Amino acid sequence: PAQGEIVLLGKTGGGKSSAGNTILGQDDVFLVDSSSTSATQICEAHTKNIKGRNITLIDTPGFFDTDIPEEELKPKIVKCITECSPGPHAFLIVLKVERYTVHENEAVAKFETYFSAEAFKYATVLFTHGDQLNGLTVEKFVQQNDELNKLVEKCGGRYHVIDNKYWNTNQQGQYSNQYQVADLLNTIEKMVRDNGGGCYTNEMLQEAERLIQAEMESLRKELKGQMSQEEMRKQAKERARKKLLIKLSGIATGAVVGALLGVVLVIMIPLIFTTQPLINLNIIKLDRMFFPLKVII
Repeated sequence: PAQGEIVLLGKTGGGKSSAGNTILGQDDVFLVDSSSTSATQICEAHTKNIKGRNITLIDTPGFFDTDIPEEELKPKIVKCITECSPGPHAFLIVLKVERYTVHENEAVAKFETYFSAEAFKYATVLFTHGDQLNGLTVEKFVQQNDELNKLVEKCGGRYHVIDNKYWNTNQQGQYSNQYQVADLLNTIEKMVRDNGGGCYTNEMLQEAERLIQAEMESLRKELKGQMSQEEMRKQAKERARKKLLIKLSGIATGAVVGALLGVVLVIMIPLIFTTQPLINLNIIKLDRMFFPLKVII
């Protein structure tokens, strides 16, 4: 069956890696660092079958951090673009449950800036550290802040909460990560159905896919069938990543993130396609299958 993809987006320290571990039902798959420094330095993938759903999680650094130098962050964003081309089925916007400070507001502002209206149709907010609700319902937590409320509304009212500390042990009902993850996957599946079963895509993601396909064709000619399709695509992605990074060398990191999410393309398109014609947007056949899932965090 066709692969589907879910991208988790958030700041360092928001719990993306822990969320990946929680979804996989293991606490040691992705490296977790409690400090403000990202423990995730490169894209890292793990696959697990969960109740018949083949889920691949890819952990990536925080795209919305303000303290990572552009020369370090941009290659990681470009790697994410090539990993999820021609487009993901869903985005999970990861935010930590805690007192809503200026830092959280800055993160939400970046989400608002980088996301296109189209991308929000594929987005769900995922709150981590649910133990810090301290008896407050997640609904009340959202309602307490206007900016957070607006973000959730843009995401079609979709939001969930998990806890990376206590909810894995002897918890029942809604205070159980098993319950919350099942509920989250059901919400995503419904969202994908509502979106017609296809993936979110844009010019940047399709340009990445075009580069990957071109590199795969080159590898076929070079190797004459001596490599598996999976290994060939892996090598083609790496070649395409390097070419895409060169194309984006003069573009600000924020614009590259925006291009992944479908905005600032009026700036991006003339620069990306100076040597390449605009691709035919009809040549990508969008998959109608949702599972198995690939989750990019």
